[in-house]
Amino acid sequence: MAATELSIPKLFDVRGKVAVVTGGGSGIGTMIATAFVQNGAKVYIASRKEKQLKEVRTSIADKLNKSGPGSCEYVVADLGSKAGCDQLTDAIKQKESKIHILVNNSGMAWGAPYDNFPEKEGWDRLLALNVKSIFYVTVGLTELLAKDATNHDPGRVINISSIAGFSPHAEETRVAGRGSGLWSYNTSKAAVNHLTSQLAVTLGKRFITVNAICPGIFPSKMTAFGIKQAGGADKLAVGHPWGRVGEPTDMAGVALFLASPAGSYVTAAHIVLDGGSLMTAGPAAL
Repeated sequence: MAATELSIPKLFDVRGKVAVVTGGGSGIGTMIATAFVQNGAKVYIASRKEKQLKEVRTSIADKLNKSGPGSCEYVVADLGSKAGCDQLTDAIKQKESKIHILVNNSGMAWGAPYDNFPEKEGWDRLLALNVKSIFYVTVGLTELLAKDATNHDPGRVINISSIAGFSPHAEETRVAGRGSGLWSYNTSKAAVNHLTSQLAVTLGKRFITVNAICPGIFPSKMTAFGIKQAGGADKLAVGHPWGRVGEPTDMAGVALFLASPAGSYVTAAHIVLDGGSLMTAGPAAL
């Protein structure tokens, strides 16, 4: 093995790769998309809100991509139904004959009192977006991920889960706020973790890795309410072992690892990315 094969630029190289990032119009999706573009990948971001997608694409193009190395395009799609997932995958197939990376990041949260938790929005819509969309988008793009994949250069699926998927505490959390609970959200993220394991088994024979990133609190539209209620991210992080919430560099590092040669032998992993809050702070971490 040549020494150059162990260099950081080689190990974490995503240049020339084609990636699809759902929920790329804000938060964690934008962090990951920006990291991929900055390191030379061609990235398609997807969301149902075209205005947000345009803003992110413009920001990436203006700040990072005036002369390369990567690029960013967007596709408008509502992944709350199988039809919406099919719309996205069909659009990608029309543009590309091969993709290397799929990041399933689209999701939502819903907090409400235990005795007044809505069925349609709180359960049905949330589970459709947080869980079903991962399955249908992955199925729809499997052929493009498997094309030319090898045991040294496999296709990559990265599912964005949450430490909420490990916690039985739904009420009075930092994100939910007083008097509300996140029963469906926590349940959906536990489902994402198990779906990740199932997909890893199913797709392993086609040289596609499937892993989950399980973040703690990162700045996003989903966590904006909790951060505002706490009086800011610094106050929300009081009691956190790191004394801070997650930052773009934290998310980018793990995503690049899983998408690059460094992560080619990793599959069915659930990587907790929370600075130790789940293990040390318990329910207060969420």
